[in-house]
Amino acid sequence: MTDRSCDILLTNLHLPDGGPGGRCIAIRDGCILEIVQPDSPLPAAGTVLDLQGDLLLPGLVDGHMHLDKTLLGLPWIPHQAEPSRLSRIETDQRLLPSLPLDTAGRAGHLLRRCVANGTAHVRTHADITPAFGLSALEGVLRARDAHAHSVTVQIVAFPQAGVMRLGGTPVLELLDAAILAGADLVGGIDPCEVDRDPKGQLDGIFNLAERRGVGLDIHLHEPGEMGLFSLQEICARTRALGLQGRVTISHGFCLGGIAESKQKAAAETMAAAGVSLVTHGAGSATMPPLMLLRRAGVRVFCGNDDVRDTWSPYGNADMLERASIIGWREDLRHDDLLHELFAMISSEGAAALGIEGHGIAVGHPATFFTLPVESVPEAIGSHPPRRCVFHKGRQVAGTGERLRP
Repeated sequence: MTDRSCDILLTNLHLPDGGPGGRCIAIRDGCILEIVQPDSPLPAAGTVLDLQGDLLLPGLVDGHMHLDKTLLGLPWIPHQAEPSRLSRIETDQRLLPSLPLDTAGRAGHLLRRCVANGTAHVRTHADITPAFGLSALEGVLRARDAHAHSVTVQIVAFPQAGVMRLGGTPVLELLDAAILAGADLVGGIDPCEVDRDPKGQLDGIFNLAERRGVGLDIHLHEPGEMGLFSLQEICARTRALGLQGRVTISHGFCLGGIAESKQKAAAETMAAAGVSLVTHGAGSATMPPLMLLRRAGVRVFCGNDDVRDTWSPYGNADMLERASIIGWREDLRHDDLLHELFAMISSEGAAALGIEGHGIAVGHPATFFTLPVESVPEAIGSHPPRRCVFHKGRQVAGTGERLRP
């Protein structure tokens, strides 16, 4: 006879498949042991938790964040940078080292906020510059280790201040040291606009990624034809080096500022190269055509980007709220489109980050959250506080607040 006993039994819940309410989920050894139908006998359980009819959804994925820049955990600090990207970079170098709370402490505050909002997996960028060396990475690594029981964190070694404009080799050596120290991917930034040497930057970071066997995530803020040129160069190197499925373009604002015929061609190029796009729906920038990209076969996922940090005073680390912003900007109104949008903050992000066993299925890690809504579209539209958050079978947050380990 099959042993159905479990560690935790979650009762009286709804799942996003539209099936009957009142189902139960049995958890054992951190994984989903069984999804119990309403008319089936309940297994023996060490703990039983009544979810009161809540919708249970798989853990969210924040695919673009800057843990090292956040100001959470500190009193309010007015925004100090001018509108230009260079001014923000210079403000980082002046302000961040003087803060009374170190990188690990501030990053920890932001991670706990993510967890309370149901985020299970994060990809963050950590600045690797001659001014900072590996200090930002070291702080993020400490925060990752301290919160490993409640969230996974993937780190991009990010040359925020550029590569070639700072000498090329010294920055590439720092990026290499960052990968050896524990970063998971190599980053890049605006090869034309920041470095004015697209071949130098892209050759350097792609060669490093190939040599160390890691992927890349490249910030591309460049507008119009300039950005399109950089995008095409990124895709060409991805295909030439066999890195399909391991390269992401962050932002890709250029895709929203070119003719539709060029958008379609760029989408086909990205799909053929296996290059993904992550977006945060920036309010002041052109939006990439997300659904056009998806229809062409491009993996599209989402992130919060800046959360109350040196680049922006906005944000609360809620990926459901972020999805509502992106959906509003993309004019996604019908339920089927809102389900696609949810995939972009959940399953598509998990696939881009290489997370295995994502989703609500027997045998998968019990990583999910609950909230008092009837459906995925309502969850995005109203995004109320999460009532229970589980990570690998362990309750890590509830009623909007993270629980103690």
